[in-house]
This record gives sequence, C-alpha cells and structure tokens, in this order.
Amino acid sequence: MNSDEFIKAVDLIVKEKKIDRELVFEAMELALATAYKKNFDSLTNSKIFIDRKTGEIKVYSYLTVVEDDAEDPDLDLEITLTEARKINKTLNVGDTIDTEVTPKDFGRVAASTAKQVIIQKIREAERNAIMDEFGGKQDELLIGEVALEDVDNYFIDLGRVNGILPKKECIPGEKIEMGKQIKVYVSKVDNSGKGLFILLSRNHYGFVKRLFEHEIPELSDGTVMLYSCAREAGVRSKVAVYSDYSNIDPIGCCIGEKGSRIARILEELHGEKVDVVKYDKDPSIFISNALAPAKNLHVIITDPKKQEAIVVADKDNYSLAIGKKGLNARLASKLTKYKIDIKSTEQASEMGINFKD
Repeated sequence: MNSDEFIKAVDLIVKEKKIDRELVFEAMELALATAYKKNFDSLTNSKIFIDRKTGEIKVYSYLTVVEDDAEDPDLDLEITLTEARKINKTLNVGDTIDTEVTPKDFGRVAASTAKQVIIQKIREAERNAIMDEFGGKQDELLIGEVALEDVDNYFIDLGRVNGILPKKECIPGEKIEMGKQIKVYVSKVDNSGKGLFILLSRNHYGFVKRLFEHEIPELSDGTVMLYSCAREAGVRSKVAVYSDYSNIDPIGCCIGEKGSRIARILEELHGEKVDVVKYDKDPSIFISNALAPAKNLHVIITDPKKQEAIVVADKDNYSLAIGKKGLNARLASKLTKYKIDIKSTEQASEMGINFKD
C-alpha cells in the first residue's frame, strides 16, 4: 500500500465509522510503534510519525536532553545539555534530538503486524462515539426498526447500534413484525462489557410516560406536568397530571378533541386502558382521583409519615374502587405512593371508622 492509498483508506474508515480522523492516526502510530519494536529489535526510545497529508511513515529514535550534572545518564536514551548544544544551540533540558531510523521494508512488516491493533483501536473509538450518542438515552423514547429475532429477544436497529427488546418486555399479546418501525423505551444503557448494551422495553411504566410526553405538546412545553405513572402492561395504566395555570385543563389536554390525542397513545398500547387523573397536593383528593372510575369516596389519611390511608366506598363504588383482582386499587397505590385500604361502608361502621362529614 502506497502513501496515497493509505490516506484514502484512513479517510474511508473515518467516513464509514464516523470517528475522529486524528484518533485514527494516533491508533495507527501506536500500532506501528508496537510493530517496529517487535520486528526490528529497536530501542525503547523510538517513535512513529505519520504525515497527515501524504501518509508517509517515518521512524525516529530520540535522545532526551538532561542536565550536565545528571547522575549516570543513559547514553542510549539521554544526552547532556553541553553535548546537545554542540548539535543544536537552541536545545534545552527536556527537549529531544530526533534521528530518522526508518527501515527499508518497514511498511510491509508494519502493515502485517499492526493490523489487529489498528482494528482494536478503531473499534474502541467507534464504541466511544456510539456511547457519546446513546449514553444519555436511558429513560428516553426511541424509534427503531425490528431487525432480528431469536428465541428470547427482538433486536431493534437504532441507527448505529442494535438495542435488545426482550420478548418478556413487550406488551402482552402484541405482534412484533420484522422490518417495522417501533417505539421503544430505553430501560438501561451499559458500556462496561465488550460492547454497548442497550436494553429496551415496551411494558415499562416509563414507556407510557414518554408516549404522553411525545404526543401531548403541553407536556413538552411545561404547560401541563406529569406527576406520576403506574402501569400493568396490556391491561391498564394510570397517569396523574396537573397544571399550574388555572385556565388549563390538564386532563382535557391529554385527551384531546374528541379523544384524538389519547387515541394515538391507546393505538400504540394496543388497546390497553388508560386512566388520566388529576394530581392534587392534598393526598386525600389525589387518592380519590386516582381510584377513578369509582366515585363518592371518603378518604381518611391514617398515617401521613408512613403514607397510609383508608378509603370508604359505598356499595355502588366498592367493587369499582378495588377493580378486577384488585387492579384499580393496586395501580392507585403505585400512582399516589400511598398504602390504600379500601373498606365498604358496612365494614367501616363495624370498625368504628367515622367517615361521615
């Protein structure tokens, strides 16, 4: 490979891998230095220089300038200041005197020996570049293409890297088609192994949260705030929202005209039910809102520090408050961060709980 071909090869790597050109040259110089020391029985005081424009490769040995009174200078590595100034009067302590020692057949031997080292350095640089792009994407919503599938996972093409979507992290009952665009939530980004590991999910509660932020402009600009989200994937989610502006209806913003906004979210969730409730600083009001569709509830905060509450519901709302297999109560508890104990009016009376205003 001549110098022109070498420069073209470097530029091709830079373009294809999208990594810094100087970083590639530094990797090359390190690899060639290793090859020179291995194949030419060189001294340790050698260095490689690659001309960034022409691609010409040169090997230099060097002596480091030391004080005249330096103890036992290593003449193979060092030169005294007096001797150095006989060669160049401008030299000072710490400078080096370089002598070209490029072997005639160095290009052939070096190219063969350095190949694996160069590949390794380029891979490291590429991994760092990808990490710069994706390292801050944890807890974010991304769009990728379903590229591959094995027994346990789907592999989602995110552009420069594939993310792993475990099948157990999909929405129950949904069908994932090869080649289709898909929205995914990044639950973990890890660069501690051999390569960048991006774990994806579609059943995480954060997926619903990011969908709302993606679809509702008022959530993006801060007009409406999303306080919390609770989810049982494939069945039901609850999302608590609020606004600091008295003229803004936070629930209406999320639902949209004739349900247009929430419809797009429901479509992505494949029919999973979503309750949008209003957050309130008063925990009793918030708990009551969170237990929708149940109404006419009486909430008693029994222990604010431990965040425990008793909710009394009449017979028409008792089952609604609890939900099928306790789902409604369970999601409301996650949403409010309160331990909620739901009682019927009869149970409350028997326990002596005063729930009447």
